[in-house]
Amino acid sequence: MTQPLKGIKVLEIGQAYAGPLAGAILGDMGAEVVKVEKPDGGDDARLWGPPFIDGDSLMFRANNRNKKSVTLDIKSKADIARIKALAAESDILIQNLRPGIVEECGIGPEALLAANPRLIYCSIWAFGYQGPLRMAPGFDPLLQAYSGLLLMNGREGDPPTFAAPAINDAATGMWCVIGALAGLQQRNSTGRGCVIDTSLFETAASWVSGGLHSYFLNGTVPKRHGVASAVLTPYQTFDTADRPICIAAGNDRLFVKLAQVLGHPEWCQDPRFADGRKRTENRAAMVATMQPVLKQRTRAEWMALIEKAGVPCAPVNDVGELAQSEQLKAMDVMRTLPKSGAKVVGLPISFDRQRPVPRMDSPKLGEHNDEILSAVDARLTKDASRTR
Repeated sequence: MTQPLKGIKVLEIGQAYAGPLAGAILGDMGAEVVKVEKPDGGDDARLWGPPFIDGDSLMFRANNRNKKSVTLDIKSKADIARIKALAAESDILIQNLRPGIVEECGIGPEALLAANPRLIYCSIWAFGYQGPLRMAPGFDPLLQAYSGLLLMNGREGDPPTFAAPAINDAATGMWCVIGALAGLQQRNSTGRGCVIDTSLFETAASWVSGGLHSYFLNGTVPKRHGVASAVLTPYQTFDTADRPICIAAGNDRLFVKLAQVLGHPEWCQDPRFADGRKRTENRAAMVATMQPVLKQRTRAEWMALIEKAGVPCAPVNDVGELAQSEQLKAMDVMRTLPKSGAKVVGLPISFDRQRPVPRMDSPKLGEHNDEILSAVDARLTKDASRTR
């Protein structure tokens, strides 16, 4: 199995979702990841359930595979010295502690880069490294609210509507990894590390970038379109005789094919639907025209016809249907954790057509204290004797 980051050492100081996810991605790609947890309970995400497996939440297990756990107290001078020693031999450090904590403890980027100039120091913030909200804490739903995302989801008149997955946490973890990998590449040229900053706020702003672009162009606040695209029509879900279907006729050529397969080629001559701009301007009329036709057949019948015509479409599945789908099986997406046997979504990347397999299950709290900290203490003792 290809492990493109084999030999890279990662120190993860954080908890919850975004930071641990970044560590898990790097671990899946072969990096050696040491996770620092507080002695009293460890990562809060250990209790984020149900479901639980052997006392730890399944979410924790999924996001902390391929890691070794050590318990260190950032309020202890001795443990801060251990963290510094671990950072001195690391290639990448990831931290998503409460803003200001790492500076207070003396393990901020300036201090650690001074000791290890080759370190890629990655910080994940809530609202970013500067600005009036720099020191504010934050979780995914707060940033969905702050960014306007809650008022872009759902239909007009609905209450504020969450995107169910923690999309800001997940994407920020990925941005962190992208930054870390770019930092490694830069280090190959310069020989020096760097500071990488990303935040849930910046991620949230990127999710609503289309709305921001429109606002700065013409001052309009985006409307809510339910299960439809804001700019393309028809590009949404429709009811059929039994179950809903999603149709994405993303250009005029596809709309012509769709109109033909639905038995109404005359729609293409209707001035309201003649091109993409007109269809979006007249979205309500377009949907009202299509919906009665689509309710005349079942989803399976329509999918067979629409797919044959070459128009993108998909069933509206629940997660159970996705889990049982042939495509999920064919793409070999799921991975089994070695000890618990829990099935988790694997890395969404393949190397030479192979998806990485977890080398280790998630660690027990402090499971690797003896293995890692005894070596760290030996080095610290040796260094102290040299300076006497």
